[in-house]
Amino acid sequence: MAETRSDIRNRRIVLALATSTGGVGQHVTSLAEGLLARGAHVAVVGPQATEDLFHFTEKGCLFRAVEISSGPDPVTDTRAVGRLRHLLVGSDVVHAHGLRAGMVTTVAVRSMPAAKQPALVCTWHNILMASGAKERLYEAMERVVARGPDITLGASEDLVERAHRLGAGDARMAPVAAPPMDPPTRTREEVRAELGVGDQPLLLSVGRLHPQKDFPTLITASLAWQERDPVPLLVIAGSGPSEEELQAMIDETGAPVRLLGRRSDVPDLLQAADLVVLSSTWEARALVAQEACRSGRPLVSTAVGGLPGLLGGGAAVLVPDGDPEALAQAVTRLLDDPEEAARLARRGKEISESWPDEEDTVDQVAAVYAELLGPAP
Repeated sequence: MAETRSDIRNRRIVLALATSTGGVGQHVTSLAEGLLARGAHVAVVGPQATEDLFHFTEKGCLFRAVEISSGPDPVTDTRAVGRLRHLLVGSDVVHAHGLRAGMVTTVAVRSMPAAKQPALVCTWHNILMASGAKERLYEAMERVVARGPDITLGASEDLVERAHRLGAGDARMAPVAAPPMDPPTRTREEVRAELGVGDQPLLLSVGRLHPQKDFPTLITASLAWQERDPVPLLVIAGSGPSEEELQAMIDETGAPVRLLGRRSDVPDLLQAADLVVLSSTWEARALVAQEACRSGRPLVSTAVGGLPGLLGGGAAVLVPDGDPEALAQAVTRLLDDPEEAARLARRGKEISESWPDEEDTVDQVAAVYAELLGPAP
């Protein structure tokens, strides 16, 4: 490799993350592989569960377990800060992913002797949703994470704006690309047969069963489709803390919805689906939205966070969040007009070709590291 501004050979990079079962962990995995390929020495620090799920050591990284929970915990956080202070000695750059990892990493780095502090970067992947006292606590945490790092990266435009507003000196947009999907392993007909779907439309939503995804609004919207013949079936792939509540809502209302749990065959499900629906109250650049467009599936999505910027130009039908009637009407319109649905799918695929891929993402991050560190040794 010729020496360039983004040459990071032999640099010691530490990637930190908190509890993750989805997008953040996938992004850290992709980033670690790309940095290793560019000659950096890469270590990952985070909960042991992330190593068990994403297998960082199998990719060639050093992994050290640091329990960073998804929510603030004074005892756990104090232990994490102390362990990080020890583990980060000798590193060139520490790059925290998410506000929880950003919080404990910022405190750990800034409490080290000044001469031993590595460069600090933090990527904001999500907003923290809360109300009342917890909302004030989260905002105080965001201020620490905004002001502590040398450079803040945001996965969407609104996150960059929020970081600036909370005191970040240098905040930049850094899109997180969806990793390439594996090809389907089964035919459309085989997957639909497994789900018991004949000629009825199959609608798909994918995401963690968490309030941010607002599946109650989607389930409510599905009640409007019960008068159709045949009745569309909505399947939701994912697991999470809201599972029991959502299943109770489905049972009580008789909604034509099935919870599939965590699935490893999303490419198969996408191929089998007639339509993909996203009902979140906030997203940066939702992986399922990117995957739906790249798979050539028509998409109905809420217009929140970074999704309008991602999907603008006709890649999806955008509706207000928290509005089951608007969501139901958008789905009904596409079911009633297959030509419009096909046109939307083609447009989504065209627009997806302009999105940055994983190589572009790694290039941008490597350039940030090189900017902070100067010429490679």
